[in-house]
Amino acid sequence: MSTTLIVIICILGALALLALVTSVRLVKQSTARVVERLGKYHRTLGTGVTLILPIFDRTLEVISLKERVVDFKPQPVITKDNVTMQIDTVVYFQITDPRQFSYGVDRPISAIENLTATTLRNIVGDLELDETLTSRDTVNAKMRQILDEATDPWGIKINRVELKNILPPRDIQEAMEKQMRAERERRESILRAEGEKRSNILVAEGEKEAAILRAEAKKISLITEAEGSATAIKKIIEAKPNPEYLTLQGFEALKHLADGQSTKIIVPSEIQNIAGLLTSIVETVKSDKDVLAAGKKKSKK
Repeated sequence: MSTTLIVIICILGALALLALVTSVRLVKQSTARVVERLGKYHRTLGTGVTLILPIFDRTLEVISLKERVVDFKPQPVITKDNVTMQIDTVVYFQITDPRQFSYGVDRPISAIENLTATTLRNIVGDLELDETLTSRDTVNAKMRQILDEATDPWGIKINRVELKNILPPRDIQEAMEKQMRAERERRESILRAEGEKRSNILVAEGEKEAAILRAEAKKISLITEAEGSATAIKKIIEAKPNPEYLTLQGFEALKHLADGQSTKIIVPSEIQNIAGLLTSIVETVKSDKDVLAAGKKKSKK
C-alpha cells in the first residue's frame, strides 16, 4: 500500500471521528436544546445523549427549564391621585416551550421587564395612594394574569409577580408616619380610658357588695338579738315570777342605766313603787333589831 493511500485513509478516519464527535449532543437534566437543519427548526432535544447530522444540523444554546427569578429595578409610577412612587417588582417565570422561546421574541428577559413596567403603570394608575399600599395582593394577581397571557406566545409561563418595595415621596412618608403615630396614641388613650373605667367599675362593685354584706350581717345580728330577747321573755312568762321579783329586776335595770353616760333617765311607772317597798324592808329590819335588843336585856337580868 502506497504512502499516499495510507495518508488518505488516515485523513478520512480522522474526519469520520471528528464528525462522530461533533454529532454527539449531551443534554442535562432540566435543560433543552433546539436543533436547526439547514437554518430551519428541526426538533427539540430532551435529556440524554443524542446524535445529529454534522454539517447539516446545528444546535442553539442550552435553554434552562427551571423556574427563574428576576428582580427588576424600581420604576416610577403615578397613582390616580397624582402621587409619584418608585415600585420594584420580582417576577417568577419558567420556560415551557423551548421552540417558542427561541423564535418568539428577541431578548425575552428585556421584553418581560418592559412589559412588567407598562402593566404596573396601567394598574396603579387606576388606584389611589392608600389603595396601592393596601392592595398588594390584588395588584400582584392582576399583573400575573396579564403577563402570563402576554408571554404565552413566547413559551414562557409567569408563575408569580410580587411588588417588592413601594416607596412614596419623602413628604408623603413623613405624613404617613405622623398619621400612624397619632393613630397609635389615640388607641393608647382609648385603652387607658377603658382600663380606668373598668377599674372604677370593679371598685364600685366591690364597695356595693361590701355594703350589702355589712347590711346583711347587721340584719342577721338584729334578728338573732330579737329572737334571743323573745326567747328570754317567753321563758320568764312561762316561769310566772312574782311581782317582787319583777320589781327587783326593774331596779337592777335602773341601776345599770344610772351607771351609764346618759344625762336623762326615764323611770317607768311600774318602778315608782320601789320606795314603798324599800321602806317596808327598812321597818322590818328595825323591828327585828328591837326584838333582839329586848331579848338580850331580859337575859342579863
